[in-house]
Amino acid sequence: MVAEKENLVEVTDLKMYFPVKKGIIFQKHVADIKAVDGVSFTIKKGETLGLVGESGCGKTTTGRCILQLNTPTSGSVNFDGHELTEMKPADLRAFRSRMQMIFQDPYSSLDPRQSCGGIVSEPLIVHNMVKSKNEIKDQIEELLSVVGLNPSMAGRFPHEFSGGQRQRIGVARALAVRPDLIVCDEPVSALDVSIQAQVINLLEDLQEQFDLTYLFIAHDLSVVRHISDRIGVMYLGHMVELADRLELYDNPRHPYTRALLSAVPIPDPVAEATRERIVLEGDVPSPLNPPTGGVFRTRCPRPSPECAGGQMEMKLIEASPGHFVDQICINCG
Repeated sequence: MVAEKENLVEVTDLKMYFPVKKGIIFQKHVADIKAVDGVSFTIKKGETLGLVGESGCGKTTTGRCILQLNTPTSGSVNFDGHELTEMKPADLRAFRSRMQMIFQDPYSSLDPRQSCGGIVSEPLIVHNMVKSKNEIKDQIEELLSVVGLNPSMAGRFPHEFSGGQRQRIGVARALAVRPDLIVCDEPVSALDVSIQAQVINLLEDLQEQFDLTYLFIAHDLSVVRHISDRIGVMYLGHMVELADRLELYDNPRHPYTRALLSAVPIPDPVAEATRERIVLEGDVPSPLNPPTGGVFRTRCPRPSPECAGGQMEMKLIEASPGHFVDQICINCG
């Protein structure tokens, strides 16, 4: 029997509200944009947790809150036994090297005035992980080689690289401090399809080589299925379903998950022609004024009585071993 892996990250009831204020001089707090509203999940050491959902559902904000780039409104983020939300800035700084991020846009996430070598070596210098110029040079050459770039390119600037090469620089920068967790914020969405496959394969190879743990944020369900061990589905700031990747694709329990999966093309034309296509009506509600009851009820094709009642709290329950679904929507047809 394979031993159960330990949790590296434990997120409990995470909330991130952005205040809306009125007035120019005396600003009055009038409302909150509920970007993330009570999300809970764990990430085990060495696994990849995929996080999917349409734009504006809170995926990126969740990742930034885990890294404490955004200070959560409330909730708990426990990293390897340490509560990050209660840490002082000086103590949190020591943990920065254990948590890194690969950003979505390789065009804007790299400093255009820094060379490739300077970008990759900056985290090493900031965290005092190198002692001499020769050591910095050796580390740059090693990191560039690991991500598939020629070390001779270290003196080039970002505008001299293609999109895929720029993202490889971003991967090398994240890898420089030998982190335990990397938050991949849609790292391939800005790349061509052929380049996407190369970067995904690179991330998988690096995970095995360096025993990395990933939170992989994306909206492309095909990419997430390929790289993830488990997948969480978010909608309007809430986690509505969480399961093993194969279980989620074979047996989706939430109506929003079923709608997302029905939009993924199937290579088999016969299967594509015969399967049910679920088209959601209406627009995504504003996080400034989310609906009462189940947040998905305004677009659900067949809402249950519990959905509109507003009597039940949105909460994930275990529908089957390892398969968690929002308790309000678990009975929706």
